[in-house]
Amino acid sequence: MERPATATVGGERIRVRGLVQGVGFRPTAWRLAREEGLTGEVGNDGAGLWIRIWGPEAVRARFRERLPGEAPPLARIEAMEVEPLGPGPAPARFSIASSGGGTARTGVAPDAPVCPACLAELLDPWDRRYRYPFLNCTHCGPRYTITNAIPYDRPSTTLAGFPLCGDCRREYADPGDRRFHAQPIACPACGPALALRDPDGRPEAGDPVAGALAHIRAGRTVAVKGVGGYHLTCDARDPGAVARLRARKERGGKPLAVMAANPASLARWARLGPAERDLLKAPARPIALLPKRGRAEVELPGIAPGLAEVGAMLPYAPLHYLLFHEAAGRPAGTDWLEGPQGLLLVMTSANPGGEPLATEPDEAHRRLAGIADAFLDHDRPIAVACDDSVVRLRSDGRPLLLRRGRGHAPRAVRLPRKGPAVLATGAWLKDTVCLTRGDEARLSQHIGDLANAAAVRAMEGAAAHLEALLETSPAAVACDLHPDFPSSHVAHRLAEERGIPVVPVQHHHAHIAAVAAEHRLEGPVLGLALDGVGLGEDGAAWGGEMLLVDGARFERLGHLTPLPLPGGDRAAREPWRMAAAALHLLGRGAEIETRFGHREGAGVLARMLERGAAGPWTTSAGRWFDAAAGLLGVREVCGYEAQAAMALEGIARARPQPAGEPGGFRVAGPELDPTPLLEALLEEPDPARFHAGLAAGLAEWARWAAAAHGLTRVALGGGCWANTLLAGMVRRRLEASGLTVLEAEAVPPGDGGLSLGQAWVAVQSLEEN
Repeated sequence: MERPATATVGGERIRVRGLVQGVGFRPTAWRLAREEGLTGEVGNDGAGLWIRIWGPEAVRARFRERLPGEAPPLARIEAMEVEPLGPGPAPARFSIASSGGGTARTGVAPDAPVCPACLAELLDPWDRRYRYPFLNCTHCGPRYTITNAIPYDRPSTTLAGFPLCGDCRREYADPGDRRFHAQPIACPACGPALALRDPDGRPEAGDPVAGALAHIRAGRTVAVKGVGGYHLTCDARDPGAVARLRARKERGGKPLAVMAANPASLARWARLGPAERDLLKAPARPIALLPKRGRAEVELPGIAPGLAEVGAMLPYAPLHYLLFHEAAGRPAGTDWLEGPQGLLLVMTSANPGGEPLATEPDEAHRRLAGIADAFLDHDRPIAVACDDSVVRLRSDGRPLLLRRGRGHAPRAVRLPRKGPAVLATGAWLKDTVCLTRGDEARLSQHIGDLANAAAVRAMEGAAAHLEALLETSPAAVACDLHPDFPSSHVAHRLAEERGIPVVPVQHHHAHIAAVAAEHRLEGPVLGLALDGVGLGEDGAAWGGEMLLVDGARFERLGHLTPLPLPGGDRAAREPWRMAAAALHLLGRGAEIETRFGHREGAGVLARMLERGAAGPWTTSAGRWFDAAAGLLGVREVCGYEAQAAMALEGIARARPQPAGEPGGFRVAGPELDPTPLLEALLEEPDPARFHAGLAAGLAEWARWAAAAHGLTRVALGGGCWANTLLAGMVRRRLEASGLTVLEAEAVPPGDGGLSLGQAWVAVQSLEEN
């Protein structure tokens, strides 16, 4: 609708904040304004999105009401502010303004899976984008992984080097088109292209997708460049192919993720209820940990050996769908996706030896030499590596985020209040970095363990990328209290180079602070921090802690009974050693050689325990789980972190829960002693009994601390709370006592969320000084 430019009507300016750029918000506002007969304009700038509209007040009010409800699917409105413009000459029409600059105050959208409209085009033989693996629109496609700067416009993305053809330019410029200002817009005439290459980099003839599938069906491994980096893929139903991939990647016994065309294609190997299907289909399209069916162990022996769950995901990039489409014989349309498909693919991150994810062809060919038999490459650059997110279901059906990557990063966590900018560098394992700005905290994607120089460089690169995207320089750097972590070294170096303070934060304080930050808590909270290990203020190895956390300060109220660590760090890899330590505590040291005589050094270890010279002591909850796993024969040696605890939980889930009120613990004021529980396990070897008894003990311990200190809120932080069986039992007991239980939601409960807690403690510390 147009009205004479001289018409005088009321007007207003609307400021919309949140994830409102690169998600189709401007054309949505344009459409709604035209439908309501309003005039004005809409545009992006560094603060978000602004709208100026003119028209009758009642019509403008209706426009404001419709805007949140009809926002694009990828948008997240955090605030709408309205101010009157007053009467004056109104524009003749509603238009879309070009983006402005300025310091960015809006969010960068996470990468999104291909939408139904684009999927229909991808599989339509009469569409000009038929089988084009880089199609997208304002409702889907890459965002974070292609963004170098904001405001989010094509010149700021990795698509800047692909000039638009005439057809794409017309779509891009048409406010009524689904691809209006879709910054990654592309088609076969002007966009990126696929290439299938051999290990020496030579192109292979023919259709790249068909060629890649032929390699997979022949039992070979193909490195596939995706949205945030390369995957190594092979036929998950071919045990020989899976075994070769494991051996080449030196994967050991770690589980491998699989990708299926749809939930129906997974039903043979995993139990899928409505909640599991929703988890798979979530916008992040994560790896979902699903309960195994019995046949999975036999038919997919190399995928998740010895575990009760299998990690599975659905296609999220057009390229993934093309592999399944090729395997199905290239049927027209999307109806074939409703039924089970035979192809099941291993999709594991291409990061050999714990190094960062490979992202570009030259790098991938070099680093994956000897692992991949072929490479499905493309020439759309990746601005930042981003691994798949990992989730599982809690006992109450809510999702629990275990790894925060593609689809979640770098979505903001809203803090309780505004504060100075802080960069936090995380710890050692499952590292992320976090940058705060105002009342927002943005975590990087999952970086991983800082076990090598390449991983440390990736962590530094992630921090620099966040600073560039947010146009923010920190006023301080936060890190773990442990001075020897690579992340701590980086924090101290950055602080020295920039002349800003460094704030070391005790590990478990940070775990509880992370939960408090995302729940926007102010004031004291009781924290139950359970994990593998973290350096305590007394220099000891903590890991089973009851804390009173109040902003930048905390008080250690209690801890689990300490256990010896026979062999130091080696004990964390060999649960039989923790079982031996438990036998010693129980006064049954003579049984160590009887039970573990087949383990080299068992006799020497028993004598060292008797002399009190077996190693340091720890309050770690993770080591208590290891002790139980060792005593029950579940796992004597681990091939990867928390393998014993995961296996123990899986067995416990399959067993009936003990009847009556479980015992097996002592709460002696500030100390929770689980040794009676382990002694009971020697008489009745039941992992379910261990979980129930530990949960009852933790709940009674927390109730004691809450009553003693007048607290009503309990925050659960630390990697042990990834055990949803334990967490559910503790939560139900505490809530039945009238306590409010707070758990990690926006970030992982373990070290993957630690940088958020470090940053929030540092913000409050700076405010106090």
